[in-house]
Amino acid sequence: MCRNRSTKALLDIARSALLDGTAHGFLGRAGGISRGIYAGLNIGLGSDDDRDVIIENRRRAAEGVLPGSELVTVHQVHSPDVVIVTQSIAVDARPHADAMVTDQPGLLLGILTADCVPVLFFDSEAEVIGAAHAGWKGAIGGVTDSTIAAMEGLGASRENIACAIGPCIAQMSYEVDQGFYEIFLREKPDNARFFEAGQPGHYQFDIEAYVAERLASADITKIEKLGLDTYANEDRYFSYRRSCHREEPGYGRQISLIGLRGNET
Repeated sequence: MCRNRSTKALLDIARSALLDGTAHGFLGRAGGISRGIYAGLNIGLGSDDDRDVIIENRRRAAEGVLPGSELVTVHQVHSPDVVIVTQSIAVDARPHADAMVTDQPGLLLGILTADCVPVLFFDSEAEVIGAAHAGWKGAIGGVTDSTIAAMEGLGASRENIACAIGPCIAQMSYEVDQGFYEIFLREKPDNARFFEAGQPGHYQFDIEAYVAERLASADITKIEKLGLDTYANEDRYFSYRRSCHREEPGYGRQISLIGLRGNET
């Protein structure tokens, strides 16, 4: 993992060596023009931030990762649903889904998060990419499996797909209750290994490790966990849970991006 700051917009971009060969980046909150509780590069159209400011932040993010590209996002609903993207999609026409795949150069797939897990996918042989938003509901529902299957429909193969897991809430920051714990045990008793005992009746959940295991169970062998905690790194990332704990009226979202550059040199 490396960190780069663009000289143009002072963006904070974390990257994965596994995705070398395609334009990508997990962006932080630096380099945007939002203010107040949304200060920085807030991409969340669902927030109460100024819409024009959010659109400018989206433009900066896209230009920082793949200049001249068309940014495509979805209306995320914590589902396992994936969209095959063949052309740009207007902001106000975003489909309800939590993952996207494409084989079209110049389209920049963007996933928004504020504690949930962003996963970027790349098959360098088939030139197929994917991006998934894995909150706990989407993760247990199989959003990463759906993404892999959709990539295969475009010619990708599991042995060639590399995945990078970006900034998300870390285990030490993610307290859950007994009911939550039992949901995962009902899916598979072995899921207990992703939980550590916390306060009475509570556990600490390692969602990053859980998502990595879902990928490994789908026969993905090239997986990188960036290990970046959105909750603890206040200066770098937005966090839904941190905002809730502070009883703030809203929260920002950061974006994770991946796109195919095309054949230009």
